[in-house]
Amino acid sequence: QVQLVESGGGLVQAGGSLRLSCAASGSIRSINAMGWYRQAPGKQRELVAGISSGDSTKYPDSVKGRFTISRDNAKNTVYLRMSSLKPEDTAVYYCAAGEYNRNWHFYYWGQGTQVTVSS
Repeated sequence: QVQLVESGGGLVQAGGSLRLSCAASGSIRSINAMGWYRQAPGKQRELVAGISSGDSTKYPDSVKGRFTISRDNAKNTVYLRMSSLKPEDTAVYYCAAGEYNRNWHFYYWGQGTQVTVSS
């Protein structure tokens, strides 16, 4: 099992920046990818960033150029730097961990952290 704990959410004005952190513990060797999903009220959960142990990354067009995922292997921590935030980025953001092998598969989830962008 892998445990994930997020931090860094909050309220920010449109155009501002925020950094989320996710610390992983447990069976770290069983995973080779981590990512961030978000879910807004009434919408499906969507992947906003993924990073593999080989530094492959994935972003949807909606956040490309504004969001950056990075990781610190020594701390077993992944970060999501969000800039030029828009009200439509408002959602609960979830850290995820799993595997990357041409496709992304996430099996473990954090509890989520709220990000609210005011206009």
